[in-house]
Amino acid sequence: MPTQLQLFAAVTAAYADAPDGRLDNATLYAAAGDRAGVPASERQARKAVGVAAQPRNLYERAVRWHQQTLKQMGVLARAPGERGVWELIDRTPKGLHRALPGVRLLAFSTNLGVAIWGDCIDTFERLDTPITVAICSPPYCLSRPRAYGNPSDAEYVDFIVASLKPIVERLVPGGSVCINLGLLDIFLPGSPARSMINERLLLALHDRLGLKLLDRLIWCNGSKPPGPTYWSSRMKVQLTATYEFIYWLSPSPELVRADNRRVLLPHTEKHLRLISAGGETRDAVYGDGAYHVRPGSFGNATPGRIPRNVLHRGARCADTLQYRRDAAALRLPAHGATMPLSIPDFLIRYLSEPGDLVVDPFGGTAKTGMAAERLGRRWVITEQMLTFLRPSGERFRQCDGFHMPEDVEVWPARAA
Repeated sequence: MPTQLQLFAAVTAAYADAPDGRLDNATLYAAAGDRAGVPASERQARKAVGVAAQPRNLYERAVRWHQQTLKQMGVLARAPGERGVWELIDRTPKGLHRALPGVRLLAFSTNLGVAIWGDCIDTFERLDTPITVAICSPPYCLSRPRAYGNPSDAEYVDFIVASLKPIVERLVPGGSVCINLGLLDIFLPGSPARSMINERLLLALHDRLGLKLLDRLIWCNGSKPPGPTYWSSRMKVQLTATYEFIYWLSPSPELVRADNRRVLLPHTEKHLRLISAGGETRDAVYGDGAYHVRPGSFGNATPGRIPRNVLHRGARCADTLQYRRDAAALRLPAHGATMPLSIPDFLIRYLSEPGDLVVDPFGGTAKTGMAAERLGRRWVITEQMLTFLRPSGERFRQCDGFHMPEDVEVWPARAA
């Protein structure tokens, strides 16, 4: 007989992979036994139990016990009008495999970090290591939810605040939180006027978590197609949306660990020529005295130029293409919303140092984890959808100390 944990995982997976998340008990016994490797002889064996010594099937009893555990967790319920049939309560519309409440499983790990399949709140409430920076792109508040589900407008602020609360409580002095929030499909119902949900969220993060706004970085993606489709392409009202905000916040901005010297850009050829010439030759005042250019200005050699707070990055990158190839090879659906690796790479270099801990409560395709891994930072990410997390692990196989539990390794084949 397998261990209790192995059998619980087998029962859970049987429901997760069943059509519509629904199984009768006979099918459950067979599916869970196949997954847990229970021999046919053990599945059918009966043993005398209790004072009356009545013969009972202990395997089926154990499966039903785990079934009742899932019921108590609020995951299973009896199928209406069907005797002996149970079904998943929490299942996304397209059948993606969401982590069960209270369940945290290792998806994969390296010497520097771990990816957890589970709820971010439950995971980070148990973390006992100080966090230097959190980088996340939470589900957007969309009028048409993606496959992995999105919070509604009414619950969005509470959802994000609750998700970030255990992380903020564990930030080091001067630690940072960076949140990527989209604008593309957030409109008032039936109106070209944009929702102010992002502004409401920003105020809630300040009022309820004590986070102060350090900047609104803009991720400008010039490769975005015309959109929002209805209001720009059909009704001809809006312009094409090409940017998203990245809110940079900290509970202690006076101690913030940012250092723009870690993200300096090369000087332009024009500026290098100016330095070589000894600087400006002009003596001029601009902007009603706001700017005074004196002879010799900008003549000192410096390591580079300070980046602007507008990040011009297309969504397409080599890391995303590899993730999609890995998902296709595993016959799993690819995540529909990805950011280029260069975004978390920039933020991690800017806001942390090697050895610091970087986290992402909405891990998705593990872009934050991969950027942290390459930059020598420790990392922890959580993701509720194993469908996205499993192929993400493939890109980490060449990292030092890579490990993926066998149950996760074989999951796609068993789920197919």
